[in-house]
Amino acid sequence: MVARDDVTECAAVCSVWLPGDGTRPSRVSMALFCINRYLGDDEPTNNLNDKSRSQILLQKLHQEAKVRQQQLGIKTGTTNEQKGENKESEGVQDRKGKRKAKEEAGISEEGRKKTKHLARGNKERGRKPKPKQDETTDDKASPLDVSGELIKSQEKGNEDLGKADQLELKEESAHNENQTSAASTSTFAILGGFKKKKVEKVQRVLPQWLSKPTLVNKDIKQNLRAVDDVPGIHPTLIQKLQANGIRSFFPVQAELIPALLESSRHGLILGRGGYRPSDICVSAPTGSGKTLAFVIPVIQALMDCSVCRVRALALLPTKELAQQVFKIFNTYVEGMDLRVVIVAGQKTFAMEQSSLVEHSIVGYRSLADIVISTPGRLVDHINKTEGFSLQHLRYLIIDEADRMIDSMHHNWLNQVVKAVYKVDGHSAADALFQRVEPGVCTAVSHSRLQMPLQKLLFSATLTKDSEKLQRLVLHQPRLFTANYTSQEQESTVTRGEQQPSTSSVEKKYALPEGLTEFYVPCQLNKKPLIILYFALIMKFGRILCFTNSRDASHRLFLLLHAFGGIHVAEFSSRLSPNERRKTLKQFEQGKLQILISTDATARGIDVSNVTCVINYDAPHFIRTYIHRIGRTARGGNSGLAFTLLLKVQEKQFLQMLSDAGSTMLKKQLVKPEYLRALTPRYEEALQELQQIVKDEKKKSLS
Repeated sequence: MVARDDVTECAAVCSVWLPGDGTRPSRVSMALFCINRYLGDDEPTNNLNDKSRSQILLQKLHQEAKVRQQQLGIKTGTTNEQKGENKESEGVQDRKGKRKAKEEAGISEEGRKKTKHLARGNKERGRKPKPKQDETTDDKASPLDVSGELIKSQEKGNEDLGKADQLELKEESAHNENQTSAASTSTFAILGGFKKKKVEKVQRVLPQWLSKPTLVNKDIKQNLRAVDDVPGIHPTLIQKLQANGIRSFFPVQAELIPALLESSRHGLILGRGGYRPSDICVSAPTGSGKTLAFVIPVIQALMDCSVCRVRALALLPTKELAQQVFKIFNTYVEGMDLRVVIVAGQKTFAMEQSSLVEHSIVGYRSLADIVISTPGRLVDHINKTEGFSLQHLRYLIIDEADRMIDSMHHNWLNQVVKAVYKVDGHSAADALFQRVEPGVCTAVSHSRLQMPLQKLLFSATLTKDSEKLQRLVLHQPRLFTANYTSQEQESTVTRGEQQPSTSSVEKKYALPEGLTEFYVPCQLNKKPLIILYFALIMKFGRILCFTNSRDASHRLFLLLHAFGGIHVAEFSSRLSPNERRKTLKQFEQGKLQILISTDATARGIDVSNVTCVINYDAPHFIRTYIHRIGRTARGGNSGLAFTLLLKVQEKQFLQMLSDAGSTMLKKQLVKPEYLRALTPRYEEALQELQQIVKDEKKKSLS
């Protein structure tokens, strides 16, 4: 008979479950079934010989089971260790020692994890794991001799574990698999599959007032409007306009004057509808009449003021431009009670102070209604002139606004705003009418009645950079522009009633309609000869020639003066303000044929009847080019502009104009044979120039 212990052990090792009627078979039948399976018999038998034979085989199975249990303990560890049942481990420790027992029983946690990781990796690769044999184990025995037995034993051992332990083992296995896959991915990185992607052009998103401005016609002669047809202008100002020969308004004037008059229609405090008036920005070509567009409405708004206060302030970048605006204001305030004062450094500081304020027994009294100034000089008077107040300022006019924005390092705007909203320690009655700097537009902010500060910006090259314009802190601004392509001009309604889309306003800057542009390829030593060719052979009158530095301007002046036969003068910072004013007056009167200048006259100076502008030195920036050539073809007249270019400058200069939307530049060649008649005298003038320069250096050193 087969011992019960042997049958139980055989059934446990083989893990056989006999199919039947759903009940668990007896131990004896299980043992017999295992023996027959082991011997290869299909059906069980009750023969005595078979029973003795079965006993021998059971003993053999018993020995092999012990060997396999020892191997299974080395690979995966025993479940008795996790439950605290380590009796078998202690027996092995007594025979082999503590260190060897830990290896056989698999006590080390790290060894158990590594073994599981290796077993899973080998299983995924379809290879059988190579077990680590102990000295006492049989080399012929293998944990996978019977397919699937090791895996079944591991699953059976896992069933004995708690659910928490099983979850922990699954997480560790998943972590090890992720590390293995990541290592394999990083080791074998596959390159390729790169496709050339088309980079999409970033579309500029502009605020509503910049993307949909009011268009102004660029063609001045075809869009003149009679002075009497513009509504709202005071009869006194109409008479003054006609007395000065102005019977028609240019398009920008016809658009802007009614808009500004509407903002002051109900007085200086309330704008249209009782709200704060919007700030105005104007971008129009040079010579389109922007100065008169703000002079007329400002004078009309202030002509009925009985108390002298500074209510209008015009800021300009240069002294010459300030003098020009001062002259126009004085022309139209003549005979009125308004006083216009200029503080641009043309007089001493003390004389300017006495023209601004007057000290009396009662206190300081303002002597100016309209102040024309440069930023630096204005800041000096705000900080140093006692009694000079801007607390009643209504209009802040910023001419050549793009250049004024670039000169914000003077901090002039913050100084003006602080002076406007300055808090004085006066009585409670005065505090009631104290101006408060406006913040966010709310119902509470609109309930307080106070004089608003309206900003008026003018430029031929007004930037569309909203970040730069944000420095001016504009209030609900409106833009009037003539910078648009010729394609929209056909569909634009007269007087700017149509609102273009964002894509329609493509051209960055606008040029006068009567201007014709050329560029002249030349060599460096031929530049002065080309200037002489235009003056003596082509006989151009009133040539305005621009250089990039005052030294270049001075040397060209000396060279042309030494050549002779030409009335020439220079206009730069080398001259005093009085000398520059006299020189400019002589040029306007036609006493000078060539005026050689730096960019001092390129900004806003209105020089009438300039026939030709020559860029002796190519400008580095498109805005400089626009303002230079804008000195001719003013007021709807025709004019010529030439730019002398070296071969290395052509590509960059043409690209600059192309980026700005200007495609009207033409190439003009001056053949060498045209210059041969001028060459002998020109070489003599060069020698005289060398001697003059040496003499000037000696004078400067002495």
